[in-house]
Amino acid sequence: MERQYILDAIDAALCAGKDILSIYNDPTSDFQIEKKADNSPLTIADKKAHAAIAGYLQKTPYPLLSEEGKHLPYTERCAWTTLWIVDPLDGTKEFIKRNGEFTVNIALVRNSVPVMGVIYLPVKRELYFAEETLGAYKLSDFTARSGASLEELMAKAVHLPIKDNHDKFVIVASRSHLSPETEDYIEKMKRCHSDVELISSGSSIKICLVAEGKADVYPRFAPTMEWDTAAGHAIARAAGMEVYQAGKEEPLQYNKEDLLNPWFIVEPRRN
Repeated sequence: MERQYILDAIDAALCAGKDILSIYNDPTSDFQIEKKADNSPLTIADKKAHAAIAGYLQKTPYPLLSEEGKHLPYTERCAWTTLWIVDPLDGTKEFIKRNGEFTVNIALVRNSVPVMGVIYLPVKRELYFAEETLGAYKLSDFTARSGASLEELMAKAVHLPIKDNHDKFVIVASRSHLSPETEDYIEKMKRCHSDVELISSGSSIKICLVAEGKADVYPRFAPTMEWDTAAGHAIARAAGMEVYQAGKEEPLQYNKEDLLNPWFIVEPRRN
């Protein structure tokens, strides 16, 4: 794996985060909210973050599949064995609500598997990064790399998962999307575990909470796209977790003809 590309992805995420915050923290900003074809919101921050990330990643040899970029037909994409999958602003609804629970997601996918991931939380100034041969890491109070090498970043970071000896069985769920199927799953877990705690969070933070060890499982029985999960999936994999298709033993796959994910469950890797 070309490890120097992790630094490119980290720099891209930090730059995008800075651009997002310049709009988020501007009291005069109206976010210039538009509606996309699927009725989901799009803001000027999504566009600026996409432009920043594309600028950094275009110097790598791999094509870019971004939520806010041009989506080429599968007849062309199917030849891409390695590609970047990016969500420049994951959690646009959280951004609009100003609750801080939005992220920048950048993943490198090889042969349908996410092998490298970077997730940045601009408001919390937290950075998750991972590569399948190096493991998963978290940096806090982080806004600039300042020329630090990958080895220096890893030395400063916390290696994931963190041993979190919580007594309860912790389920992380979506703040915006609690489907009846998710509620049924939670009830099933309550029958299997004596003490179940439900915590809510927005965007790809939910996958990170499992990778970090703060939650035991994240069930998602509602629609998501590949760019919503690819970076978190890479971080989860590098931390010893997996993102399984619901009801199956197979993990999520990427750069499919249909970019919609099936339902999934994030949990420790099964033996």
